[in-house]
Amino acid sequence: MSRKLRFGILSTANIGVKKVIPAMQQGELTTVAAIASRDLAKAREAAGKLGIPTAYGSYEELLADPNIDAIYNPLPNQLHVPLTVKAAEAGKHVLCEKPISLTVAEARTLLEVRARTGVKISEAFMIRSARQWLRVRELIREGRIGQLRAVNAHFSYFNVDPANIRNHAEMGGGGIYDIGCYCIQSARFAFDQEPKRVVALVERDPQMRTDRLASAILDFPAGQAIFTCSTQMIPYQRVHFLGTRGRIEIEIPYNAPNDRPTRLFIDSTGDLAYGGIATETFPTADQYTLQGDAFARAIFDNTELPVPLEDSIANMAVIEAIFRSGDSGHWEPVEQ
Repeated sequence: MSRKLRFGILSTANIGVKKVIPAMQQGELTTVAAIASRDLAKAREAAGKLGIPTAYGSYEELLADPNIDAIYNPLPNQLHVPLTVKAAEAGKHVLCEKPISLTVAEARTLLEVRARTGVKISEAFMIRSARQWLRVRELIREGRIGQLRAVNAHFSYFNVDPANIRNHAEMGGGGIYDIGCYCIQSARFAFDQEPKRVVALVERDPQMRTDRLASAILDFPAGQAIFTCSTQMIPYQRVHFLGTRGRIEIEIPYNAPNDRPTRLFIDSTGDLAYGGIATETFPTADQYTLQGDAFARAIFDNTELPVPLEDSIANMAVIEAIFRSGDSGHWEPVEQ
């Protein structure tokens, strides 16, 4: 059996328990060895349900476990950097949920931590390891749609539960941090460059003060990207990549199903009746399994991560500029 990276999980957050942990347990290069919660009973319950060997009642105990190689950090957004730092200082590699931080300045502190500890730190943008996304970049680089000129993205869901951490402004809640970050990542990944400036409209919930509807234009050297994200709209997601000679559409770009194949649609005809669209189908896979294996492979082979810290800082710079523009009502430069 091949060597496996032994993960410890910080908290019993839903994203971990329902999606990431089961996926990494199926990985070729990953295994989940322990889980921690500040409530030992919750940790033991999750460990029992998921077949995780060890449960801890504190994060510190997990970080001190010599049998753990890496940490998956799905804690609330405001705890991403503090616990990632603690994990790195304990000698553990870190796969941290998005957004990696709440500000550019906070994200940049991780560069020094990485240099000092020698561990690898990566933001968990699972799309960067997904086969359909890698194929999109390949098709763009091949010139299949001519010169990429525009990326259009939409990502929304409906959640008005005031108890949900996504609706707590002080914990880094709101749509831009939670799902807008994917739309930004989509455009940066496709253009393979950084936007120079952004302009945005941001509407906040009057009670919870989180951004519930946001739209932005990103001005890239090679073209433009637009996106809308919302936490109080019908669930929907789509991304279109439009070029001078064609376009590509990802059917379910962000929450790709793990129980059926995924698809890309490639239109090189411009037929408004949708004739002549080519479909590429990718075998059933779990994007969180692929993410875990890609992270582990980078550690075992000492190669670059799918999402290095520098990329995360660049993504945060766009997020920060969007918030500034939402407040100012003007174009704002993207500053790292």
